[in-house]
Amino acid sequence: MTKQVAHPMVKLQRQVESLVNSKVLKPTDSIWKIALLYGDEWSYWKSELMDFGFSMQDPVQDLIAVEEWEDE
Repeated sequence: MTKQVAHPMVKLQRQVESLVNSKVLKPTDSIWKIALLYGDEWSYWKSELMDFGFSMQDPVQDLIAVEEWEDE
């Protein structure tokens, strides 16, 4: 039996969803607001998000709505 490793973006997606559920972020907030919460790690996550076609003005609900992350 092989264990599947979750894509790194799944971790970010779950954390952002948790922030929305706890009302720290609104679903309509722009993705750039995540930067305020991630500090030093933000440059990595920003790069990853942009590689997947996100802009910093996209709402966090778009990030949460992704069903599958695939590297090309």
